[in-house]
Amino acid sequence: MGILATNADERVADVKFTEDEIRVTLTDGRTISAPLVWYPRLLNATKKQRAKWQTCAAGYGIHWPDLDEDLSTEGLLRGAPAPRATATKP
Repeated sequence: MGILATNADERVADVKFTEDEIRVTLTDGRTISAPLVWYPRLLNATKKQRAKWQTCAAGYGIHWPDLDEDLSTEGLLRGAPAPRATATKP
């Protein structure tokens, strides 16, 4: 019989930054880290802008109002970087 994670809770508990990474702690105790280069808006933000985050999507997302940036715990768990901007034709 396998072991199931019956208490998995992917809602955001805390967000911290190092010089190179974003680290998101989930309410079930897990920590997800990802390179900041995956998220250019966060990479280029000031420490003050990064610190001003709030949960969204019933706790399964993170929103930075000053940066117009949103990340989901699902995307972080999948290892999904931010979509690259595409050039638009005039």
